Amino acid sequence: MRLLVDFLCRFGWGLSAALVITPAALVPAGFFRVNLLVVLGLATFAALLAGRMPPTVAWPLPAAAAVTAWLGSIAWFAERVPAGRAFCAATAILMAAATALVHAGAGWTAAAGTTAAALLSGLVTGLTVHAMLLGHWYLNAPGMRVDVLRRMIDVALVAWAVQLAATLSLAALQPGHPLSPAALVAAAPISAAAVGQTTIALLWLRWLAGLVGLPVLLWLARKTLEIPNTQSATGILYVACLAAILGELTAQLLTTPV
Repeated sequence: MRLLVDFLCRFGWGLSAALVITPAALVPAGFFRVNLLVVLGLATFAALLAGRMPPTVAWPLPAAAAVTAWLGSIAWFAERVPAGRAFCAATAILMAAATALVHAGAGWTAAAGTTAAALLSGLVTGLTVHAMLLGHWYLNAPGMRVDVLRRMIDVALVAWAVQLAATLSLAALQPGHPLSPAALVAAAPISAAAVGQTTIALLWLRWLAGLVGLPVLLWLARKTLEIPNTQSATGILYVACLAAILGELTAQLLTTPV
């Protein structure tokens, strides 16, 4: 259950952070309102699950995030942009804090590295899903500028690049890290009896979907915008969302202690 709460908190953090950097002058208020309701659902589910876990995970944080997301949706419905942006930022901070608290079981110092990795993971997932939802919003606002979606794809690519650099850095500092390329080689079929078929499948899925497939899909979506064709790009982003979610979930499974 802790793994699911972790994913919900980091996902909600990523979506909220994406809303903070979305230009309100170029994107209709309805987009912010609907997406805050998505975050509301994620935060509520996380709070309900966290309430059934040990005291190390404080359910009030995602519960408070659900409240600020709801208030933010009301603000955006009334087109109160400053208030809406403030509630987006507050929701992002609360979900980030909730994510940090999930990783604080072994103490704040020991959990600092895993917390940073979790927040970065949430950004990759949240920004990718946010880009897909933004592309879908062109059906409601066909006059919206294409460069808004292009910018969000670029930000998602930057988050992916930072995450890849962090993964490779961890591999250099900790050769035995479960997500390192060396671990991928060590999990070749010849050593299946030692590491297990499930670990092999998860390792390949993590690298092929999350660290290799995702940037290719994001790049293809960005190139499609040069036609321009926002709906075709959105279709590609749907697949990118699947790759991001699969990649980050498998990363969680591989790094979570048994």
